[in-house]
Order: sequence, then C-alpha cells, then structure tokens
Amino acid sequence: IGHTVFWIGIAILIALSFAHKWLTARHFVSWKDDMSVGIEVIDSDHKKLLGLINDLQRAVDYHMGESYERKALKELVDYTKYHFAREEGIMKDNDYADFDAHKAEHEEMFEKVGAFLAAYDKDRGSTIDKLCDFLKAWLVSHIRGTDQKYASYLHERGVH
Repeated sequence: IGHTVFWIGIAILIALSFAHKWLTARHFVSWKDDMSVGIEVIDSDHKKLLGLINDLQRAVDYHMGESYERKALKELVDYTKYHFAREEGIMKDNDYADFDAHKAEHEEMFEKVGAFLAAYDKDRGSTIDKLCDFLKAWLVSHIRGTDQKYASYLHERGVH
C-alpha cells in the first residue's frame, strides 16, 4: 500500500501543476506570431505592453497591494501613451489614410481606462479585475484588428 499512496501523491502533484498552469494561463496574455505587424519598433512596443499588463495582473493575482498595483498601472498608462504617440507619428509621417479613425480608437480606449481609474479610486477591489480583463481584451483585439490594417500600407512605404 505504501507504493500506491506514493503514486497517488505523485499523480496529485502532477495534476495540481497542470491545473495551476491552466488557470494562470487564462489570466495572462502572451505574444503570438499573428500579432506581428512586421514593424520592429511597433512589435517591440506591443510585446512590452503585454508584459506590463501581465505585471498588473500578477500584482492583482498575488495580492501585492495597492501601491504596487498603482505603480504597475502608472507604468502601463505611461508606456501606452508613449506607444500611441510613436504609432500615430509613424502613421502621420506616412500619410496613412485611416489615421484619424485609428487615433480615435486610441482616444476612446483612454476614455474607458480613465473611467476605470476613477472607479478604481472609489472601489479598488471590484474594479481592478474588470480593468485587467478590459486591457487584455482591448490590446489583443486592437493589435489583431486595427493595427493589422496599417501594416501592409506602411510596408509599402518602406517602414519595417
């Protein structure tokens, strides 16, 4: 019976490991090749943004505290502003026809984030998970959708 208990224990540990991986994978976003727009600086920015979102998610999941959450949020918001300015600059410099619509999506996203941040100040607990979910879904959708639309145009203009 000692052998059976040992093997049952091993099986439980393995199952727990897989369960933990599956559960945490659902909370974090990762770079996929189909997200690439083929412009090195933009892809690099997108990867950094995904990492910053994951930092925020980690702060939430591991209860690192409000000060760490706020630090992660500030870094994410600041880098997002930087990225949007860079991306919009590249589009504008290359006379991208849908520039205004693309910029409007960025502005709309920041309006929503602003609303989340105001709600976070009032009720941190119920807001932070919703904010993380929104950021993950919005960024992946934006990269795979709107950002992909400018890629071929900018490639034709020599931007890589």
